[in-house]
Amino acid sequence: MKKLSILFSAGILALGIFGTSCKSKSSGASSKTGWAYNNKYNGGFSVARKVKPGPGPGLIAIEGGTFVMGGSLNQDLSYEYDNLRRRVTVASFYMDETEVSNVDWREYLYWIQRNFPEDREYYYNSLPDTLVWRRPLSYNEPYVENYLRHPAFQDYPVVGISWEQARDYAEWRTDRVNEEILRSKGIMLDHKTLARGGSATTAGAAQATTAAAPSTPFNTDIYLNGQYQGAGIDGKRMPKNLNATSSPAAGATTGKTVARRPVTREDGVLKEHYRLPTEAEWEYAALALAGNTQYENIEDGKIYPWGGLGVRSPKKKTQGLIMANFKRGEGDNMGTGGYLNDKADITAPVKSYMPNDFGLYNMAGNVNEWVEDTYRKLSFEDFEDFNPFRGNQYVNKRLEDKKKWTYAKDKYGRPIKDPAPSRRKQTWAELNGLADSSANSVASSGRSFDPDMRGFQDTVDQNLYGNTSLVNDRSKVYKGGSWNDRAYWLNPATRRFIQQDESSAEIGFRCAMNMVGSAEINTKYKPQFSQPKSRATSRAR
Repeated sequence: MKKLSILFSAGILALGIFGTSCKSKSSGASSKTGWAYNNKYNGGFSVARKVKPGPGPGLIAIEGGTFVMGGSLNQDLSYEYDNLRRRVTVASFYMDETEVSNVDWREYLYWIQRNFPEDREYYYNSLPDTLVWRRPLSYNEPYVENYLRHPAFQDYPVVGISWEQARDYAEWRTDRVNEEILRSKGIMLDHKTLARGGSATTAGAAQATTAAAPSTPFNTDIYLNGQYQGAGIDGKRMPKNLNATSSPAAGATTGKTVARRPVTREDGVLKEHYRLPTEAEWEYAALALAGNTQYENIEDGKIYPWGGLGVRSPKKKTQGLIMANFKRGEGDNMGTGGYLNDKADITAPVKSYMPNDFGLYNMAGNVNEWVEDTYRKLSFEDFEDFNPFRGNQYVNKRLEDKKKWTYAKDKYGRPIKDPAPSRRKQTWAELNGLADSSANSVASSGRSFDPDMRGFQDTVDQNLYGNTSLVNDRSKVYKGGSWNDRAYWLNPATRRFIQQDESSAEIGFRCAMNMVGSAEINTKYKPQFSQPKSRATSRAR
């Protein structure tokens, strides 16, 4: 996962970096200074109403908690000993209800083709490898031609996707979701007006009539840094700029025109980044022990995402049906003709079988799923007990103009990112190249800073990994079992790995998103502390 430096352009800084949503303004005053919030006469410090944002499209809220990672694995048939039991805590987060489907991926490909029609390389690199269906001794050629494109398979999970492609999709999805939010709210031009080549006529758009509309698509980070605005972009319902008098470049105008500004992170309008789930998040979400828990007492353990020890449904109406899409045995992918059991020869639609207690479909079987983690056999020895994750590569966004604090962009309008030069916030002199930062980039041990900060106890010998074993820094974990796997791999604690640029007809993915704010999702019928009336007074004495 990436920890990115947060910088703002001079225009945004002049506005005041704290914002408020269009309709959700907080009234009142500071409890520490007594100054009123959202008051244009005292400087216009904006404070949004404190709300807990909902999940992005396709996501389900997963309330975090403690669990025993590796605890559901009651046998180790491969004798890997790579997921031994340890208790960890997973923070609350959001996760896709289903795996990403073929139609989801074709939307991605269509967007690339539409926005970059001449960039054949971009489109080609985003294509799934449909040749993963080919087998020397199997007639799978129809899947090579039809699986991705034919409408009969449009709600089936996309396969042939590498770990790298999955992460690129998550980044693209973030930008499309946030762009849609801004356009649907009128903060940016709506799609209809944009398609007609029109522009808004309110002050929100008039503030930058001399600026040319960017030729690159919307990007969340670039927008939040104030680099995506102006004529042809700004909508009619941009938030009011309460400090416009001190920032004419940001939209201050004369007469009755109301000054406007872009949305900032402090407004709480935009969604967090979509990403791959960590291995701990994935295993926690798949196991879904919340359904077996009451008052912190886990009544029954689980081997699979559903209760019980078997793979068949115990319910009267579905008794005997297999609970997931997997291979029961050699030569048995779906049962007997006339009464197919799991009803799928290869993959099945992403909404098949019964969801687990978190409401997630196909967390066992159908396709294995990529997770964010880099594989290490001894991950259970070197780990943090809160949000454990292996594979951090810390980066910063590269500054293009250090006076204006604008980000350098690639040809697709995305900020260019470089390995982080330090494990702490740099001083102003270091950031602007006025001081030698080398002395500050060396740890107390004397070792140079490494952006791969997996912990001071990580003693990976790069001379061994990748040379004497198949494990290296490009080895990524996948979990969950597939349509072509036996029941053993349906256990959420099992783990395997391949290289991040490889793909398979048995591996797909789903996305996750960070949850901000309170960890508790549903407070109804749960005891809560009542807060007494504060004794503090807002009046200065």
